[in-house]
Amino acid sequence: MTDLAIRPATAADVPAITAIYGEAVRTGTGSFELAPPTELDMAGRFGALEASGHPWLVGESDGAVVGFAYAGPYRSRPAYRDTVEDSIYLLPGARGKGIGKRLLAVLIEEATTRGYRQMVGVIGDSANIASMRLHLAMGFRHVGTLTHVGWKHGRWLDTVIMQLPLGPAETVPPNP
Repeated sequence: MTDLAIRPATAADVPAITAIYGEAVRTGTGSFELAPPTELDMAGRFGALEASGHPWLVGESDGAVVGFAYAGPYRSRPAYRDTVEDSIYLLPGARGKGIGKRLLAVLIEEATTRGYRQMVGVIGDSANIASMRLHLAMGFRHVGTLTHVGWKHGRWLDTVIMQLPLGPAETVPPNP
C-alpha cells in the first residue's frame, strides 16, 4: 500500500478506531476483551492517552482509516512511567501489506522522542504468529509467555511478552 499516510489520531478518528477494534474483539484473540467497547468508551480511552502525552497514530489510505497504533502506560504504578505498551489493530483487508510495520516504526520513533525507555508488546494468543513476527522484525525480543491466562472463543489463550529498549534505555536515569 503506497498511499498510506501515518498521522496522529484525532477525536474525529474515534468512530473508525472503534469499528476496527470492535471487529478485532469480536473475531480475534489479540485483545482479551470479550465485548467490543462503545464509541464513547473508545473516545474516553483516546482522550486519556492524549491528555497523558502518549502517542496514538492512525494509518490512512484513500481518506479512510485502515489501522491504528498507540503506546499507552504499561502499568499504572509510578515506577513504570518510562515504559509503554504498544497496541496495533488493522482492518482485515489491510493486514499482510506492511501497514502494521509502518505504524509500529512510527510509534517506536514517537515513543522514543517523548522520552520513553522501554516498549512492551503484550501479544494475545501465542498462535498470533503475525504479531510476533512483526515485533521481532522491529527489534523486540521475546521475554516470556504466560500460558493459559485468558479464556476466549472457547479456548485458553496465552499471552506473549516482547520487549524493545528505546533510546538510551537503561543507560541513563529515568525521566523526572
